[in-house]
Parts: sequence; C-alpha cells; structure tokens
Amino acid sequence: MLAYTIKRILQSIVVLLVVGLVAFSMFQYVGDPVDNMLGQERTQADIERVRAQLGLDQPFPVQYWKFISNAAQGDFGISYRQKRPVMDILRSSAPATLELAFVSGLFALIIGITLGVITAIRQNGFGSGIIMTLSLIGVSLPTFLIGILLAHLFAVELGILPSKGRGETVIIGGWVWSVFGTQIQFPSWRTGFLTESGLRALILPSITLGLYQMTLIMRLVRSEMLEVLRQDYIRFARARGLRERAVNFRHALKNTMVPVITIAGLQLGSIIAFAIITETVFAWPGIGNQFILAIRAVDIPMMAAYLMLVSVMFVIINLIVDLLYFAIDPRLRVDRTAGGH
Repeated sequence: MLAYTIKRILQSIVVLLVVGLVAFSMFQYVGDPVDNMLGQERTQADIERVRAQLGLDQPFPVQYWKFISNAAQGDFGISYRQKRPVMDILRSSAPATLELAFVSGLFALIIGITLGVITAIRQNGFGSGIIMTLSLIGVSLPTFLIGILLAHLFAVELGILPSKGRGETVIIGGWVWSVFGTQIQFPSWRTGFLTESGLRALILPSITLGLYQMTLIMRLVRSEMLEVLRQDYIRFARARGLRERAVNFRHALKNTMVPVITIAGLQLGSIIAFAIITETVFAWPGIGNQFILAIRAVDIPMMAAYLMLVSVMFVIINLIVDLLYFAIDPRLRVDRTAGGH
C-alpha cells in the first residue's frame, strides 16, 4: 500500500510538470501583456524596460524553470493586471470557489446516489420514469443556460433568491496556537456558511454547477445497481430471507460504488474547472471569475496559476479515488498482494 501510494505521488508530480509546461507554452501565444499595461504613447524603450522587469526578455526555458521553481514554493509571481502577488489573489478568491464546489459536489453526490438507487429499485415505477425523463435536462442543457433559467425563475419572477453575488460573509480563522513553544497561525478566510444571505446566495449557483454531475452520477448508479441486482449472490441473499433493505443497501449498493467512485471523483474534480461558467453567470467572486478577467488582460501569471491549481485538484482527487478502492473493494488488495508475491 505504501509503495503504491509513493508511486502514484511520483506520477502525479510528473503530470503537474507536463501540465505546467503545456499551460505555460500556450500562454506565450495569447498576446503580449505589455500592450495592455502601457498606454498608446508608449515608446520602444518603455516596452523593453517593462519586458525586462517581467522577465519576458529571457528565453522560454528560463521563464518556465523560474515559474516551476517558484510555484513549488507557492510563489506564482505578480499579476500583470492587479500589480499584486497572484497568491494573494488566489487566497482571497479561493474560499468562494471552494465553498461553491463543496456544496455542488455534496448536492451531486447525495441527490445523485439517492435518485440512482430509487430508480434502480423501482425501475418500472411511474416516479422512476419521470425522474429519468427530467434527468435528460441536466445532461443536455448547457450550464450557462440552466443558470440563466434558474436566475430568471427564482430571482426575477419569484424574487426569493439572489441572482448574483456571494451575499454577506464573515471572517473566520486567524487563530494562533502555541504547540510546544512554537506559534502556529491558522489562515483566515471569508465564508458565507455562517450568514443567511450567504447560504441563500449559494443555492442557485450550487444547483447550476452540480446538476450535470448529479444526473451523470444518478444514471451511473442506476445502471450499475441494475447490473448488480441481477447477480446470483443477490438472489441467494433474498433466498436466505434477508430483508429487501439489507439486500439493496448492504450488498447491492456497496458493490455498485467501485465504478461510481471513479466517475464521481473525476466529475467532482471537474467542478472546479466548470465553475468558470457558473461564476460568470452569477457574478460569483471566485478564482474562475479572476481567470476570465486574466484572459482579457493577458495576465499570464494568473492564468498559469489557475490551471496549475485545477491540475493539483484533479491529481489529489484521483489519488484519493485510487486509495478508496482499497477500502471499498477487498479484491483489489488481494490482487495486489498476490502480484507482489
């Protein structure tokens, strides 16, 4: 188990290096940030001076190596647009995106698995047919259209939910603890979980962002559980006189979750990437919105930092998914043990 974890971590580091190279290479062709930073009356001397200050006059390998070495230390440089460290921008914007992703992922998992189990157990029921028909909406409609429709219905027509912004937030964290004489300071961040307006502001963007993932998880759970319910050991469990609830949830659902975890992990990782559209529709002050602003200003450090952050999220989630296999399916542990011997 330890050797497998170390191997996966080393593979993840290679993936991040490749992603950083691809991202940094692509951003060399999106435009010249100096054109956006200097006015119309700029001179060639001004252009050369700013390019030297930003390090853009150096060869590409040197720029990439500086970016990777600094990123490994949590330093993504200075934003060309805001003239302040990119890490400070991410630190102030990330809580909004992480809260949105957390609520959306929780919504997709809980509702998706629940509806998937219900439609599998009662596959011929009238309610299951309605649920499967409505699930096509979440799969077929684009995210921005779903967000606009929800905002128009609940914010414009009904007026019960806000259509933009994060609502009221409060600052938590910043505590300083002394452990064996060493001062440890926990970071502070703004959260909307502790205010009524913050919770209400989360509803529409969370549903918009999580609806697509929820429908995929629901349909996958239904498909896998229908397959499991046809297995011989399920018939044997029923023949033993076990209650239907025990058969469905203790035996069938547990064996359904192995492929579900793979897809669910990838989908939950994509929530961070898909948050760009949702944050734009609802004017959500997260890192996705900062990325859109960075594209307009050719803010290369901000764009590269965002893609690296998304890549790290994907890598971490994939690593967690791989490790969860061992906890859910004992056959994988047996196979790896036998392979090692």
